[in-house]
Amino acid sequence: MPKPALIVLEDGACFAGEALVGQGTVGGEFVFNTSMQGYQEIVSDPSYAGQLLTFTFPMNGNYGADAARDESARAHARAVVARELTNYRYNRASSGTWLEWLADHGVVAVSGVDTRALTRHLRDHGALRGVVSTDGGDVKSLRAAARSLPPMAGLDLAGKVTCDAAHEVPATADERFHVVAVDFGVKRSMLGYLTGSGFRVTVVPARTSAREVLKQQPDGVFLSNGPGDPAAVPYAVKTLPHLVGKAPVFGICLGHQLLALALGWRTYKLKFGHRGANHPVKDLRTGTIEITTQNHGFAVRDDGEEHGGGAVTHVDLNDGTVEGLAAPGLFAFSVQYHPESSPGPHDSLYLFERFADEMRRFKERD
Repeated sequence: MPKPALIVLEDGACFAGEALVGQGTVGGEFVFNTSMQGYQEIVSDPSYAGQLLTFTFPMNGNYGADAARDESARAHARAVVARELTNYRYNRASSGTWLEWLADHGVVAVSGVDTRALTRHLRDHGALRGVVSTDGGDVKSLRAAARSLPPMAGLDLAGKVTCDAAHEVPATADERFHVVAVDFGVKRSMLGYLTGSGFRVTVVPARTSAREVLKQQPDGVFLSNGPGDPAAVPYAVKTLPHLVGKAPVFGICLGHQLLALALGWRTYKLKFGHRGANHPVKDLRTGTIEITTQNHGFAVRDDGEEHGGGAVTHVDLNDGTVEGLAAPGLFAFSVQYHPESSPGPHDSLYLFERFADEMRRFKERD
């Protein structure tokens, strides 16, 4: 039977629902996602480590779940909150239901919540620490528990979700290049697009030194997505200047932010972040507008200057934030959004071929 559940944010805001899966009290940063589908990919994305997640789309779980859609070996969001959680599997590509998946992965799932009010609160007040509880505690004690949680700013979560050891992912198309992917929380679909582009991929842990990366003799270096504060990953920021210029570098999401820090930009925490599959981004060089998938709570600060031979190439049309950088002389570029989508549109898949072009250009340099 469902248990009454209470959601309490650090500012005292309270929302009620019923827990269909899981029990106890879990805490983290509360964020919202605007995607209409892809809930399994989102919850298993390592970039959601340390977070509690609500969806703006009212129904969640309506097409079931399947292990083939997992983006990692486990769930990373600690709780899922929705207006209506369903347990259907009316989909031939699903082997089980969403509630079964959440139960198997130890995620607290709360239904019957006024997610429109919750999302508006987070939009107006920013991403907040919060707790989801079925323990029957009072609002005052749950608020205190939320306020005792560490803030996301200053947290190195990439070091907690990275792989334990280097491993190779063979190309699934004609092998063209060898890429070393630095794992700050890489998604399986990202590795799939890299290998599908004809890249033999060696995945290495986040703390791998530049010397160890270059010993692999890569044609290119990929900096993956991941959770947490980029400024709290100083080991990566110190490593990158020893890689940039030695091989083409392509960064996405957290990898984009780390490349920016290494080149001399600064990062900051967004009020409520960008999470969804419908964010418009403009390429300043071509005027092209892409609809993109995004999942980040930090951004690169645009101070109007060029740094380290790099310049801003893309901006978010919703709020003007930096969405891409390029340093052509160093064979380095990055985007804040997710070209692999999963879930989301495929407008940005061309970036994998652009990475191949940079590796070709590097090989042909004088």
